Amino acid sequence: MLQAQPVLRNAIETDMPAICEIYADEVLNGVSSWEEQPPGIEQMRRRRDNILASDLPYRVAELDGRVAGYCYASSYRPRSGYRYTVENSIYIDKTMRGRGIGRLLMDDLVAICERQGYRQMVAVIGDANNHVSIDFHVRMGFVPAGVIKSIGFKHGRWMDSVIMQRTLGQGDQSLPD
Repeated sequence: MLQAQPVLRNAIETDMPAICEIYADEVLNGVSSWEEQPPGIEQMRRRRDNILASDLPYRVAELDGRVAGYCYASSYRPRSGYRYTVENSIYIDKTMRGRGIGRLLMDDLVAICERQGYRQMVAVIGDANNHVSIDFHVRMGFVPAGVIKSIGFKHGRWMDSVIMQRTLGQGDQSLPD
């Protein structure tokens, strides 16, 4: 029997409870987010609305009628000189990992950001020991850009922040339109 393919689409209001659940698990048990208390659904809605108000993508992968993962691009920094650079965020339901959903979401996110004219995508990865996320980003075409040592504290220990970068479209080979 063939496994159903995830449907990639824009996140909608009814996705927010599942998105909150996926994110809460990462906040409580993982190192990809350095929040220590999961935000409530209203805060998560505001965050999504801010992304969408900036005309940036906020996408979900739906599999068998449920949200299997989500991703979004956000402004890397608020200063105008960074306007062609976005930061990616991607979270997969712990029961759905290892099925290629992250790859589908990242390919989708990259394609949308390239169409929108962005030239660089940055990944800010929590914890230098987060090899799953680092290896995933390498497979997706990101290269190491640096490590900020012991910048975060979570789960009773200091953690590094790994910065990775991927060129979008023509990158720095031409001036933006």
